[in-house]
Amino acid sequence: MGIIWTIIIGFIAGVIAKFIMPGPNEPQGFILTAILGIVGAFVASFLGQMLGWYGPGEGAGLIGAVVGAIIVLFVYGYFAGRKTA
Repeated sequence: MGIIWTIIIGFIAGVIAKFIMPGPNEPQGFILTAILGIVGAFVASFLGQMLGWYGPGEGAGLIGAVVGAIIVLFVYGYFAGRKTA
């Protein structure tokens, strides 16, 4: 149930992160934004477990997932904004 809960929280976090951090280099599609939010929730869960904030098998909460999603959206915007010559 932990993975399903992380996906649900990540989906919500992706939508919230998109409203917090809009920009021209951010993903335009709803599905890509949701996927990046889910990845952000997994990143937040992993980092929280490594730092000792969450126990083994415990996922990030909504705030942690939103922060993780913002980090993933920032990284995505950085690499999507690069133009190759």
